Amino acid sequence: MAKVAIVGCGAMGSVYAGLMAHAGHEVHGITLWPDHVAAIQEKGLRVSGISGDKTVRLAGVSLNTDGIGVCDLVIIATKAFDVQSAARAALTLIGRHTVVQTIQNGVGSAQQAARIVPPDQLAVGVVGGYGASVPEPGHVHHNGFEVTWFGKHAGLPDGLLEESAQIWRSSGFKVALHDDVQSMIWKKLIMNVAFSGPSCVTGLTIGQILGNEHAWKVARACSQEAVAVCKAQGIDLGIADPIAHVQNLGGKIPNARPSMLLDSLAGRHGEIDAINGAISRLGAELGVSTPTNDVVVAIVKAKESLISV
Repeated sequence: MAKVAIVGCGAMGSVYAGLMAHAGHEVHGITLWPDHVAAIQEKGLRVSGISGDKTVRLAGVSLNTDGIGVCDLVIIATKAFDVQSAARAALTLIGRHTVVQTIQNGVGSAQQAARIVPPDQLAVGVVGGYGASVPEPGHVHHNGFEVTWFGKHAGLPDGLLEESAQIWRSSGFKVALHDDVQSMIWKKLIMNVAFSGPSCVTGLTIGQILGNEHAWKVARACSQEAVAVCKAQGIDLGIADPIAHVQNLGGKIPNARPSMLLDSLAGRHGEIDAINGAISRLGAELGVSTPTNDVVVAIVKAKESLISV
């Protein structure tokens, strides 16, 4: 049994927490959602979806990391824009042999975390095909878990990386370890840009985007621009047909609403800067044209300008 802390126990983090606790690990969840904390404390955490329907008790769930102590594994599962604050909060959880995994959409989160936590204890995670949501406080639902990948950020010993991966495997996740972290990140990002921004703009699920010729035209172009930016950086995706890869992964969770759409529906700011915005930003730096992503980013930002901070 391992001692695990999930810093950012929202939709995705709650899936991790629930399945790890169900497997017998000592799991502590930290989230900024008071109603989610209260519901889990009262009734336990319900996880439903492709993994079944179960309600588990966590070792602890709270709004902060106070009193938890050193853990074997710390998972930073916040939104990309909250990584640095989460990393600071996680410092009391990190011992000499703790592995810290940062799992966010987009690019740049590991570099932010490495400014705060020991870089040689840091792993980069990429997950996809989950389609996670919180139907109500204390209840998380997920449509799948196709991708659960990890790689070293800098200097993490192989043994510790494997031990951290084994915690996930023992909890029912199919984990793959990657040597080429940049390729790993971009394989997920070319899917994110296809469905995140476009879903937020259109209100469509992943399956509806794939099935609508107009929405798919936008989503495909966003992904094609991301592939071009990737190539301009010299990153080898190792995929013969990247767009077919995007269609295949997206087709496995047709009913899922990407987190950016869920954030928009809930009146929250999303991760547009880390996903589609990253393609626009890097494209400008590299001289790669990204007109579709540029427009999608502008529309999402226009919508978000109406949200009260």
